[in-house]
Amino acid sequence: MVRLGGTATVSHMEVFQGLEKLFRQKGIDLDWVLYSGYDNMVEAFVKGEIDLAWNGPLSYVKIKRQLADACSVIVMRDVDINFTTHFITKADSGIDTVEDLKNRSFAFGTRSSVQAGLLAYSFLKDSGINPRKDLSASSFYDDRKSETKSDERDVVERVSSGEFDAGAVSQKVMESMAEDGSLDRDAVRIFWSSPGYSHCCFTSQSSLDPKLAAEIEAAFLSVTDADPVGKSVLEGEACDHFVPGTDVGWELIEKAALAEGLI
Repeated sequence: MVRLGGTATVSHMEVFQGLEKLFRQKGIDLDWVLYSGYDNMVEAFVKGEIDLAWNGPLSYVKIKRQLADACSVIVMRDVDINFTTHFITKADSGIDTVEDLKNRSFAFGTRSSVQAGLLAYSFLKDSGINPRKDLSASSFYDDRKSETKSDERDVVERVSSGEFDAGAVSQKVMESMAEDGSLDRDAVRIFWSSPGYSHCCFTSQSSLDPKLAAEIEAAFLSVTDADPVGKSVLEGEACDHFVPGTDVGWELIEKAALAEGLI
């Protein structure tokens, strides 16, 4: 029996139900459990109560640092490879470099957001901008009253309106907004982009039998939208397919989390 853990959301429940069906078709007996938060799931994984974990980027780094034997990034979504954070501003703002942000205002996503919160804050500091001292004003989505449910869309809207001079948003959200027509390409422009980094991942225990691990990876990689169940899984995960896991790009998240005392 392979036990998969994730956080308790409706989408995760539906995705895990689909994965259970698909895995059993491949001869893999899969069970799953949902936790109230990532920290509870991390604790369960470290204790060995689950074999696989559907991790956010920060929870993966936490697991990796707590285990004596390294866990494995067994598979990822295609959208979680080479993730990118952009700093955006209005087209006519006069901001062309990160240095131009001095005495300007900046909007972050939520504090819990790796791409628009933690890493954005870290990237500013690495570029010589102290968010607390060098910006005229800054805020996280958590601190703003907003009717926009997406923190990153809120950033785009507030930068577009001129409420903030600049802000942090992921490439993924900009692509989504461009596709649905909610992003005015003439209203904002990108003036800085981060190096690529990894994002969410399915993590496996290092003690997992290599043959079984290979079968699990193959089962993930075989998920296709040509199958109704596979299509529902991919739609639930907002991706086109799963890809083999990578060890590349996690160091940026680990460095930022260490600097902010999160791990």
